[in-house]
Amino acid sequence: MGWSTVGYTHDMSRSQPPVLAASEEPPSVTLFQNVRIFSGKGSELSGPSHVLVRGNQIEKISTQPIQTDRRGDTLIIDGAGRTLMPGLIDTHTHMMFANLPQMVLMTSDITYSAVVAAKGANEMLLRGFTSGRDVGGPIFGLKRAIDQGIVPGPRIWPSGAMISQTAGHGDFRLPTDFPSRPGDHSFAERINATAIDDGVPAVLQRTREQLAMGASQIKVMAGGGASSLYDPLDVNQYTLAEMRAAVDAAANWGTYVTVHAYTPNAVRQAVEAGVTCIEHGQLLDEATVKFLAEKGIWLSLQPFTLEKDATTCANPLSAAKYAQMVAGTDQAYKLAKQHKVKVAFGTDALFDAKLAARQGAQLAKLTRWYTPAEALTMATSTNAELLALSGPRNPYPGKLGMVEEGALADLLLVDGNPLENIKLIEDPSKNFVVIMKDGKIYKNLLR
Repeated sequence: MGWSTVGYTHDMSRSQPPVLAASEEPPSVTLFQNVRIFSGKGSELSGPSHVLVRGNQIEKISTQPIQTDRRGDTLIIDGAGRTLMPGLIDTHTHMMFANLPQMVLMTSDITYSAVVAAKGANEMLLRGFTSGRDVGGPIFGLKRAIDQGIVPGPRIWPSGAMISQTAGHGDFRLPTDFPSRPGDHSFAERINATAIDDGVPAVLQRTREQLAMGASQIKVMAGGGASSLYDPLDVNQYTLAEMRAAVDAAANWGTYVTVHAYTPNAVRQAVEAGVTCIEHGQLLDEATVKFLAEKGIWLSLQPFTLEKDATTCANPLSAAKYAQMVAGTDQAYKLAKQHKVKVAFGTDALFDAKLAARQGAQLAKLTRWYTPAEALTMATSTNAELLALSGPRNPYPGKLGMVEEGALADLLLVDGNPLENIKLIEDPSKNFVVIMKDGKIYKNLLR
């Protein structure tokens, strides 16, 4: 006798809370009065305005006073001229890996790592980052817990396991694990941190598995990386046919592939295979940057430097590769801006809780290449455009990254004008006086 799925109604692609019955309480209502708005675009704040949030959406924006419900249950927040702006978005997170050293992650029970990640998710939300695209890691459980209100945290667009070839950037096996035996999966594979696959059938299978578990987009390792043991930065990873297999599997589900790649060769092969977005790209030459612009490919860049925000490397080989990669950061941003590539902002914080805590400082660092308005636009409305490319796999349908009528209510009330002083976002505990996600207030210093 076969088994039945009767009664199993959880939608893994959305992980949303149960629908409320009609008899439940009406949606909450919040009115922000006397605020100046950074809409997510433009270089100036609005004049004094009022913003009404009903449920999880922005219902009305007006320069005239907005009447509240007669029942008197509207939460009124007097902004006193402060800046109301969209919640920030980080398009390159690894939330399960951000706050613990690499060796601890590789040797700890996954439940310990998950508890630390849940704490980190709450801290990320309180830094004003209300959304994150997670580009590799066992994130589905944490996303589900956040969406169901079990723990606080940002919206998450999950990729699930990083798809990697043998000896690729996602291969974290030790040298003593070789040669591998059929069915003998490494710890990172068993917890769905990475999926090591070789050949078209294997890539198809592992890609489809991530989609089955609720991936919004697929992450494939297309070139060498710093934190992995075996791959120099210059190597290409996967054949064109293997890469196309992942792209085809994702496209069949209405979504896209983004790839880890630094070099011109790796990027060009990935684009030929049909990928939509490049993660990193610090070592690109001008011809390849022009190529990305012509093809309309997204570039999710990170402001990597060797200053105090440098990633902690576990060994000298990784440190040397990291230094080689970081040397290209300045040129990559200059070329991308010069040729009008679609650039997204992400941090790629890994293995260091202190580094993860400087998410806002990483964003402020963009003013080396962009104006404050350009940087904040990138981290709000532009990043939201990238998130929306997951199409029907988007776990949060609706407008994000904008303060406009009908948009989802992910909002920050900032004590000051970040268009004039972007360093305000470096100290969110002091300067973000209200943090709202999905119409719910998670921080309010004005009570």
